[in-house]
Amino acid sequence: MPAQQATESIIGRFSASLSALRDLRVLAMLFLGFAAGLPILLIFSSLSLWLREAGVERGAVTFFSWAALGYSFKFIWAPLIDRIPLPLLTGWLGRRRSWLLVAQLAVISAIVLMAMNDPSQGRDTLIPMALAAVMLGFSSATQDIVIDAYRIEIAEARMQGVLSAAYIAGYRVGMVIAGAGALYLAASFGSTADNYSYAAWQLTYLVMAAIMLIGVATTLLVPEPIAKVREDSAWGGFDYLRLVLVFLVAAGAFVAAFFLGASGFTAIKQMLGQDALLNFLIETLHFGLAILCALLVGWMLVRFGAVDRQMARATWVEPALDFFQRYGLRTALLLLALVGLYRISDIVLGVISNVFYQDIGFSKPEIATAVKTFGVVVSIAGGFLGGLMATRFGVMRILMLGAVLSAVTNLLFIGLAHAGHQLPWLYTTVAADNLAGGLASAAFVAFLSSLTNVSFTAVQYAIFSSLMTLLPKVLGGYSGSMVDAIGYPNFFLFTTLIGVPVLLLVWLAQRSLQVTEQARKNNR
Repeated sequence: MPAQQATESIIGRFSASLSALRDLRVLAMLFLGFAAGLPILLIFSSLSLWLREAGVERGAVTFFSWAALGYSFKFIWAPLIDRIPLPLLTGWLGRRRSWLLVAQLAVISAIVLMAMNDPSQGRDTLIPMALAAVMLGFSSATQDIVIDAYRIEIAEARMQGVLSAAYIAGYRVGMVIAGAGALYLAASFGSTADNYSYAAWQLTYLVMAAIMLIGVATTLLVPEPIAKVREDSAWGGFDYLRLVLVFLVAAGAFVAAFFLGASGFTAIKQMLGQDALLNFLIETLHFGLAILCALLVGWMLVRFGAVDRQMARATWVEPALDFFQRYGLRTALLLLALVGLYRISDIVLGVISNVFYQDIGFSKPEIATAVKTFGVVVSIAGGFLGGLMATRFGVMRILMLGAVLSAVTNLLFIGLAHAGHQLPWLYTTVAADNLAGGLASAAFVAFLSSLTNVSFTAVQYAIFSSLMTLLPKVLGGYSGSMVDAIGYPNFFLFTTLIGVPVLLLVWLAQRSLQVTEQARKNNR
């Protein structure tokens, strides 16, 4: 009888899963995931190949990866999107869909602006292309914020697993289209490594902009989540306007500090020579001082009454304060260090991987087939494997396994660098790298979800997902300069070694979380 009941239970769960897959909300998340996955590779790998074919120096190519830093700072404006209504649009579409539509139209505009600039024409076109790429990163990150909130609000907790799976599947398909699809299109339109064609890349990016209309159509067709009553509803439009102005002034302070200090830091780098590590440390200091300047300006504006203090506290302070109160200062800092460093091996290598493949002789169609199609399929398989193993063996154990595999598989790139144009080596390397990456990502998402308080889901998840890419992307911006200085094999060894401290962080985090959980049980 127990065996029969277990079998009936399994059949019942399977039937429920099939029923959930027929839910229109699952289809909506599939298409919204597609719209979220499309823009990111138009900043990273596809753009890298376009710039490389156009004759842009390798170091400048990888600097463009900084255009995606918007993903790493989206937690700063996530609370604004959560609170501020848009004139006319919010009344027509609702709070979530109005912001989603604005973000998607901004994504399309940014892609079109990138298509209007030929990077082979030098600085006069590279600067506007860089600004358009920054706009694409900012608007795409905004779209991610809204989709995350929309997914949480349209369904109950039991549906979230299915909705997340649909979103991830759509996201991966969007990445295939923007990765493999863009490379195939550019090649078919006539651009190669030896025969660059601006018209081919321009048309490719215009096609990508048109495909983003799938996301716009989905936004206009899906229902708006049922609005929840907010405790801060007493704040009026002028309060919201002041909040936005404080954010814009602080952001302007960051931009001003960064660019005004650029000449001084450039002079320091020239004095110290071309050492890649020193240059990275100097630019990290440059970046950190600009952030500090923005924080000081924002704090002073709040201090002197430019915005309601309680509103500013509820927007930016309380979500972070809650995290430190739940875990304590020591454990919270340890967890944040793990979040910020866990994916560093993968992301730093990934910035220059496509350029590496092309430099050792692989064509765009070969890269597209191996990396953007085969690799994505393997990554999805790795994600499912990681999810199943995390359920069976526990998140922290698989988090450790993912950290080990992510670092070790980078050593295969050294073998590929020595082997050169060998397709078996390419497919072996891509398979191992993507399987490890998919497994690690699944465990990491489960880990981040476990850290989030349901009272601050959108903001805290935005903080975690922003932090996990910040340092890796900054360091990845120097990957081209590092390769120029030390060569590909030594660079790949470096990406392996920087993953070693992550193993210690996972072990320490596991012990700290066990102690914290035991203390909570003792206090009950």
